[in-house]
Amino acid sequence: MTAVDKKIEPSANVGKSVLRLENQALLRGRGRFMDDIAVPQGTLHAAVLRSPHAHAEIVSIDYTACLARPDVFAVVTGAEMMEYTDAMKTAVDTPMEYYGVATDRVRFVGEPVAVVCAVDRYAAEDALDDIKVRYKTLPAVIDPVKALDEGATIIHPQMTSNAYSTHHFKHGDPDRAFAEAEDIIEFTMEYPRNSIPPIECFACVAEYLPETGGYDVLSNFPGPFGMQPVMAWALRVKGNRLRMRTPTNAGGNFGTKLCMFPQIVVMCVASRLAGRPVKWLEDRLENLAAANSAQNRVMTLRAAHTAEGEVTAMACEHWDDNGAYLRAPMPGPIFRMHGTTSNGYKMKHLDVKMNIVATNKCPSGAVRGFGGPQLYFASERLMHKLARKLGKDPLEITRLNLIPSDSFPYLAPAGSLYDSGNFQRCIDEGVEQGNLAGLLKRREEVRARGGYYGIGYATAVEPSQSNMGYISILKPQQELKHSNPKDGAIANVTVAVDSSGAVNVVSESVPQGQGHATVLAQIVSDQLGLTPDEITVNLELDTEKDAWSIASGNYSSRFAPAIGSAAQEAAVRVRNKLATIASTRLNVPVDQIEFGGGLIYARDNADNSMKFHRTATQAHWSPGSLPEGMEPGVRERVAWSASELTPTNELGEVNSELAYGFAFDFCGVEIDPDSFDIRIDRYVSAHDCGTILNPAIVDGQVGGSFAAGLGAALYEEFVYDDDGAFYSGTFADYLVATAPEMPQLDIVHCTPTPSPYTALGAKGIGEGNTYSTPVCIANAIADALDLDDIVLPMSPSKVAELLMGDEPAPPEGAATQPAKRTGAGRALTGEGKTSVPASPQEVWDILLDPKALARVIPGCHELEEVGQNSYRADVDMGVGPVRGRFEANVTLSDLDEPKSATLTGDVAGPLGSGGGNGRVTLTPEEGGTLVTYAYEVTVSGKVASVGGRMLDGAARMVIGQFFNGLVRQTGGTVSEGLWTKVKRKLGLGQ
Repeated sequence: MTAVDKKIEPSANVGKSVLRLENQALLRGRGRFMDDIAVPQGTLHAAVLRSPHAHAEIVSIDYTACLARPDVFAVVTGAEMMEYTDAMKTAVDTPMEYYGVATDRVRFVGEPVAVVCAVDRYAAEDALDDIKVRYKTLPAVIDPVKALDEGATIIHPQMTSNAYSTHHFKHGDPDRAFAEAEDIIEFTMEYPRNSIPPIECFACVAEYLPETGGYDVLSNFPGPFGMQPVMAWALRVKGNRLRMRTPTNAGGNFGTKLCMFPQIVVMCVASRLAGRPVKWLEDRLENLAAANSAQNRVMTLRAAHTAEGEVTAMACEHWDDNGAYLRAPMPGPIFRMHGTTSNGYKMKHLDVKMNIVATNKCPSGAVRGFGGPQLYFASERLMHKLARKLGKDPLEITRLNLIPSDSFPYLAPAGSLYDSGNFQRCIDEGVEQGNLAGLLKRREEVRARGGYYGIGYATAVEPSQSNMGYISILKPQQELKHSNPKDGAIANVTVAVDSSGAVNVVSESVPQGQGHATVLAQIVSDQLGLTPDEITVNLELDTEKDAWSIASGNYSSRFAPAIGSAAQEAAVRVRNKLATIASTRLNVPVDQIEFGGGLIYARDNADNSMKFHRTATQAHWSPGSLPEGMEPGVRERVAWSASELTPTNELGEVNSELAYGFAFDFCGVEIDPDSFDIRIDRYVSAHDCGTILNPAIVDGQVGGSFAAGLGAALYEEFVYDDDGAFYSGTFADYLVATAPEMPQLDIVHCTPTPSPYTALGAKGIGEGNTYSTPVCIANAIADALDLDDIVLPMSPSKVAELLMGDEPAPPEGAATQPAKRTGAGRALTGEGKTSVPASPQEVWDILLDPKALARVIPGCHELEEVGQNSYRADVDMGVGPVRGRFEANVTLSDLDEPKSATLTGDVAGPLGSGGGNGRVTLTPEEGGTLVTYAYEVTVSGKVASVGGRMLDGAARMVIGQFFNGLVRQTGGTVSEGLWTKVKRKLGLGQ
């Protein structure tokens, strides 16, 4: 009887959509996230005091009252960080110093100024109010291009300009190509600053270990673990004295947690000072305002092209806004994608200038896509704009410029070695299976009735598995020649079979919901003839005992090409060992051994078999019976790296990634002519990611990256004003794409071109639509509205501005808007009037009487006269649920007794700062005085960040309270509001 007769089939789990092994725990509510994990007894909780200013000198910090609280154990400021740590290293040689907490000055709204460690989070948050910080505000720098202007305020005085670094690369002969060009197209584009907020924000538990002088940290930090040495250096300990551990589950990442490692260093210092473990959970405002975001970029692009539309050379200059500090691995995104500057096009000549710029914004980070959305927004807008210029179909121009299918492996001009591909076939299959013809017909129909309908296209080469050597692009040529070589990227997987025959897999991929455990179980089970649910996979990482490298972690779509290859090799080694053991028992050559159905059997006689677990137990229970020279036990660890990941050459050319997939998208967008709503009619995304390991997980990755791209195109926008005030601190102001916003997404799996450089032929698939979707939608909107240029994110209000033009001038005699503000922050203006039952002189006397004025100012606890007509007060203020104690300064000027006066003031506190002025006029009327007022107020910090939609109403309320207090102070009555009446009726009091 043969194996076929007995129906023992070798396992074939790879390539199937098996159910995720992770789902059982998650669906039963048994997922273990950071806040679910027990902490050591006595663990303290941290809260962070953050800057309300975009740019200011720290004049003084007084935390005496805070530290005097019985429930507070430690306060960490920049002074303590400088005492116990060194400035954190960066990939760029820059004199900038970064300690995780502000030292000499604050450089963005939300920058940590102090950390309080208390018995619980509530006590820590309350204690922040007792920290008194005095600032001297400085001009803020927001625009990355203007930041490099002569005379611009220098954000880091140690630097000679706001450029962290500049770089200029030429590949091929771009000067000659432009000189000989038939024609040239050029334009400037902007890509916005955005993020992909995770469900679970960053969290860590740090403990100082006085017995070793080291630290133990549990956090949802995703890697790359090349940051572990950076943290150890900053903490002045050797790497083996900084233990990093990750939990079983993490509620998303999308890159936003990767650059949060400075807060681990801060919490380590906090634990050292407090003498206890310290736990910190980032809240949503902290995540939006101060975690990190993708770099906003300004880019100028020139392309030499033929009359037919073939691009022969491209010259581009980038201004990458990296924010207030560089945090390793920044500015990695722009260099990681440098090798793919030409995307999937056959142009041979490139001229690339890079400006890595400092601004007074939150430091940027490695958000999903890691530099690709910005780069491909330019290349794919180029194809559409060139087609528009030549009067051709954009898809025709795209096809004309693609790399020929017989050119692979293809060396791109900036150094990327495209391993395999057939871009033309992928486009053909996407067009056919996605029914582009139907969308074209739909566009004709809508336009025939006068509607707005556009079709957009985008392509993207999708790199995966970073070459750690691309960091060398940052080094000057002379330094590069003399430095140690940097290349490759190690992936670690261990496959072990225990004494009962059970299989365990351990790796360092640190997933955040992608399904890595399922795919690893599929790979290993195929080699060992088991089912995936018989494999246990543990992806927690402990740097003290697990195999890991600087490349470990979850980033750059490294799982399928790198971890998958290591798992395949480790499983094959285990299979070979077990096959060798079984061959002596079954008396057949090793090459005749098969695995399947939980058995190890002879290929030509399936009855000649052993149970898998019995074969494995022999290696544990009877090591003496093993073949000569074989080690006992069954455990194979593979550290895998690809030889194709070579060092950077002297021209700054490097194969920055190992495997390169391809994506082709097209979509139809219809815009409502009345509401200006942007509706995606259909979206088609075709992908070639080499060998597909699990189709369902691939579809999940495509859908997830599409949602991120959709957010970047239509919703997500970090708003800063010209003075650096931040206004996007809640999901009311920072919009993200959720399930109801998801349009129909048709995924086309193109005929795969397996990678010759990975063990399974697999390529990464986690980022493709973050590259292609924003520009595909942008191209469709530009087509619908007949636009030359477009800036994301697009919204109905922006469409309305484009279609309706400028607002008409107001009728003659109509009220005009107040003058534009002059201070920093969100501007609030208004005017009003009220009648006071007192003479103008009586009202005037109240305004100039400190005690009476204290009773008029809403929330005033204490008023101190500090000069002639100048006062300092402690007041309670807030917007909605965001309330706190502020120090206010008020001055009366331009006095015209008893007719008019100007009130000027400012407030500062843990929740933010503000300032403004108002003009009060007193006019006699029957029964008293008519008080008229006009005000202009600006606010910034937390109040502005989270209260953007409430601030105007709040300002009117506070001003109203002031004048109601004035009425009461003069003996008058104020008419009851609805809520006051309800409370009185219910007996709830005032």
